[in-house]
Amino acid sequence: MYLRAFALKIVAIASDELPAIPCSGYNAGMDLFAHGRKSQIEKESPLANRMRPRTLDEYVGQTHIMGPGRLLRRAIQADQLSSLIFYGPPGTGKTTLAMVIANSTESHFITINAVLAGVKEIREAIATAQERRNLYGQRTTLFVDEVHRWNKAQQDALLPHVENGTIILIGATTENPYFEVNKALVSRSRIFQLRPLTEDDLREIARQALADPERGYGSLNVTIEPEALDHLVDVANGDARGVLNALELAVETTEKGADGRIHITLEVAEESIQRRAVLYDKEGDVHYDTISAFIKSLRGSDPDAALYWMAKMVYAGEDPRFIFRRMTIFAGEDVGLADPQAISVVTSCWEAFERIGMPEGRFPLAQACIYLATAPKSNSAFAFFDALASVEKEQEADVPNHLKDGNRDKEGFGHGEGYLYPHAYRDHWVAQQYLPDALQGKMFYEPSDQGYERNIRDEVARKREAQLAAMLESGDQRLEIGEIYTTSPKNKGKEAWLQRTISQAGQSLGQQRARLFELAAVQRHHLVLDVNAGSGLLTWEAVRRAPEGGVYALAAATTDGEALRQQAERLPELERPFILIGDVTELDTLLTLRGEDDLHFDRILARNPITQLLNYPITELFAPLKQRLMEDGRFCLVQTIPKQGQRLYQLVDWSGETKALAKKVEQAEETIYADESDPLVNWDVADVQAGLEAAGFTIASQQLDREKGQRRLTKGHIARWFGEDGEGTYGRRLREAGLSEKEIEKVRTLYKRQLEEQIVGWETAVFYLLAF
Repeated sequence: MYLRAFALKIVAIASDELPAIPCSGYNAGMDLFAHGRKSQIEKESPLANRMRPRTLDEYVGQTHIMGPGRLLRRAIQADQLSSLIFYGPPGTGKTTLAMVIANSTESHFITINAVLAGVKEIREAIATAQERRNLYGQRTTLFVDEVHRWNKAQQDALLPHVENGTIILIGATTENPYFEVNKALVSRSRIFQLRPLTEDDLREIARQALADPERGYGSLNVTIEPEALDHLVDVANGDARGVLNALELAVETTEKGADGRIHITLEVAEESIQRRAVLYDKEGDVHYDTISAFIKSLRGSDPDAALYWMAKMVYAGEDPRFIFRRMTIFAGEDVGLADPQAISVVTSCWEAFERIGMPEGRFPLAQACIYLATAPKSNSAFAFFDALASVEKEQEADVPNHLKDGNRDKEGFGHGEGYLYPHAYRDHWVAQQYLPDALQGKMFYEPSDQGYERNIRDEVARKREAQLAAMLESGDQRLEIGEIYTTSPKNKGKEAWLQRTISQAGQSLGQQRARLFELAAVQRHHLVLDVNAGSGLLTWEAVRRAPEGGVYALAAATTDGEALRQQAERLPELERPFILIGDVTELDTLLTLRGEDDLHFDRILARNPITQLLNYPITELFAPLKQRLMEDGRFCLVQTIPKQGQRLYQLVDWSGETKALAKKVEQAEETIYADESDPLVNWDVADVQAGLEAAGFTIASQQLDREKGQRRLTKGHIARWFGEDGEGTYGRRLREAGLSEKEIEKVRTLYKRQLEEQIVGWETAVFYLLAF
């Protein structure tokens, strides 16, 4: 080692420069032979290699990193380079730039090609660098071409020596270094991205080759037609090596003319380079960038761009099956239910391609592409991932009892009890709990307003709202019959009364909403006020029906108002309803606070406003609404009439009792509904009519319906009616009507025996009205 170093020093002194020590393991004699053949090798090498720029002034292109004043140019000129990685497509000048640096730097320059070299060559290069540093204090620059070809272990071998400054690394790669190069190396290097050369750059490179008498064709008297040069430049597609190779072929295969010149015509140029060079690597950045551009063009509904990027992939040799696979994913991810046929069209085109093959298979490929690009778009299938995130984050939720499999243990554990079979109901749908208790009201699927989903969006929302409103209005009855943990003889009273209550309440509320909007005839541009918005049953339907108008929702309870605001946040800001928290008596104040003193509504919708303000005179209740109604507006009301509600005595079979007792109970119960001091029952339909007329309304139509449903009567109901000592509300009324304690106890026993834990038919009086 010392003798070799001494010999090198003698040579260095004699030549006044330091020789490059290759890391290939060859001996010095072989290096001398190689040096002697250098000029011959250069003369015989391809034009693209001979014409590599030797200085910064000869370097063409990449002005974004090599222009005057740029960091890289200044670093090369000052010979103050740190480790670098050049990243870009083939033919953009990565290796050439490294050679310019080699000719400009005072450091020892070693070149390695990662395809041919391994750890052994790395160690030799490092040993040489350490030797020169120790003996002469000289830096070593190691250029690794195609550095991404090295595996992690090979790249790791460089790390400590780059870290301590033994070598300055210059790597060249056609692959994204952030993916293909060791992160530790990337973090210690400056990365410069080289772009495909411009047409002007390629023309300049071609002119240099034609003018250079030493390395190019300056001594051959070559002329090239402008059209021929344009063709070479165009087809080379930003690749300097491509244009020089084509120019070399054209010159070397064209004989001199009578005038002694080599004349390059367009015909000669076309023969020299017939197929455009397309940058595409099936495993590299361009591959992923191109498929990304293709998918984004489909998503953006641009069929022209989608066809272009797909054509580029096919032209470059991409497997059409890969493209079909991505289009099939796209059909589910980005088209989805906006066009449910999209996935069938793509898979059918794929099947057709498999049957007919290439090149005719490009027709179904193009058909699938155009169909997807022009189809309506929806990404609502992502709802699955929201549900998946909920499963990952939420505590494990038990399956609601009525949804459990009842085939094996219905008798013993009550599994499946209370499940409502949707096909047994009108429109094959019934409101019932499907989500676990902890997730009630949670929405994963949000239908878009595109294509087929536009048709189902409103129906999905209506069913959700009807079910949610039913559950909210079921109040303290919203208790699911749980799983039975001990077994006993079957009790039919343990049936799923909750699901029945909710389902029928949901149907009833949905019918009321439909009737009210039929009366209202809301148009798209209308301003709508929902009085007593509560659960939002009417609010969201109004938002759907008046998208170019506006919706105001008046919620008496703060909790209801905040819940509506949270639900509204899922809508675009301009489409959200305005939530007012207060009652009818505060409407003017609330609008004034918003600076909307003069606001009037095309439609005012009210559901049960009287029972919301029981202590407020009916004659005064409707006046604020009339003042806010436009001259040609409509006021639509749906109001439950408690005075005409279900009587308990009508639910009982009195055949085993005396007629006198039955008559006494009937008279006593009717006095409850005749009590003028009770604001819940001291008014009737006539009072509603009178209140509207007093406010200035003109009644256009009205109808009183008796809606039939079902209700489960519990022990709690019996206890509230009679109390432990007969002091319940109902028991007190019986006593006031003259029934003895013995008779009251007999009635309590009768009701308990026939009604407790039973599902009974229940009638509700509902009043519909349209006024102007």
